[in-house]
Amino acid sequence: MSSPVLVRPRTRPIEAVVRPPGSKSFTNRALVTAALARGVSRLAGPLDADDTEAMRVGLATLGVRIDDNDDPWLVVGTRGRLGAGQIDARQSGTTARFLAALGALVNGRVEITGQGRLPARPFAELATALAMVGIDARANNGGLPFVVEGQGGFPSGRVLVDPSRSSQFVSALLLVAPMAEGPVEIVLTAPPASASYLDSTIAVMAAFGAEVEVADRAFQVAPTGYSAASYEIEADASAAAYPLVAAAITGGVVGIEGIPAGSTQPDLELLTVLAAMGCEVRRFPHRLDLLGPPQLNAVSVDMERAPDAVLALAVACLFADGTSRLRRVGNLRLKESDRLAALVSEIRRIGAKAWVEGDDLLIEGGSSLQPAVIDTHGDHRMAMSMALVGLRQPGIAIDHPEVVDKTWPRYFSVLDQL
Repeated sequence: MSSPVLVRPRTRPIEAVVRPPGSKSFTNRALVTAALARGVSRLAGPLDADDTEAMRVGLATLGVRIDDNDDPWLVVGTRGRLGAGQIDARQSGTTARFLAALGALVNGRVEITGQGRLPARPFAELATALAMVGIDARANNGGLPFVVEGQGGFPSGRVLVDPSRSSQFVSALLLVAPMAEGPVEIVLTAPPASASYLDSTIAVMAAFGAEVEVADRAFQVAPTGYSAASYEIEADASAAAYPLVAAAITGGVVGIEGIPAGSTQPDLELLTVLAAMGCEVRRFPHRLDLLGPPQLNAVSVDMERAPDAVLALAVACLFADGTSRLRRVGNLRLKESDRLAALVSEIRRIGAKAWVEGDDLLIEGGSSLQPAVIDTHGDHRMAMSMALVGLRQPGIAIDHPEVVDKTWPRYFSVLDQL
């Protein structure tokens, strides 16, 4: 374990141009589709971090060959012919859920384990959906280990899935569905949590030749399989939230490179919220700029569609004029930590006021802050978000800073250079 990192306060507004690392969501989705494809795919600009390493190691356990020594990564497609094995998904929810669904294609047993809070996060709905099409899938007490006794293929037909606790159940089924023996219809029995991520899943699938038709809460997937592709992974909007908020709270300006104008990444909704708080947002084909105001305004906003941006936004609310309400964020309780409880705890630790009402998080801005050593609760987004407070308040240190390796290993170096 490393020592706490002391954040260096800024004496003037931030002026910087940042290219965040590649999107974790797109990297792990592209790794799966490339692994199932016909031929060799090239993934340019991928995220090299703990979550994507978990996916690469997991796919290698199933027999997928990946050359990740240089950018682009080369993935040798298997046409869905995968081997059995035991996979440690570490703390990666996408790795655990996506590879659990891929286990249906294996002629044998696949067991998914995990670390940290991952074994206690929800998996029962995925097991129920797979069982509906005849796949022997079991989630231990609704979590990990997750065992799949694959039959060497995915059946065609209709699958019902409850995505109210995680849209990743739907994404997992979507990713494997093109490998089925016939058409697959995936029907959602409830509104999905973080529904915008399904757009990203379908966008990646389409880039590798899949055909998905969307109608209300149903997805019709053709049995096309996947074709190899040269795929460029855009910069991560979830990671971009931190330099964006850094500019917002210091009255500075930051340029974010690598996110195309038509990106489907859900956390780009943060731009609309920051604009409502008084920031100026300028958009270009492959770059966006944000200019922070002299004083931020409080907001009341629904953040259900962009949950990963909530933690950085919470820091912006600390420096706003008034009390902000971030609505419909109850799903944060099911992440790498109970992020609602963790945010309230650490915001109070620095002398500010925050509380939860139902599924809403309320933060009172304008409080007098104080130095503190932040408990990251083992959560990379807690570490990266609360570090931003140190740009304005001296004496903010982040305990166990190594947790950022999950998605942005060089984060503290980048923060120091802003």
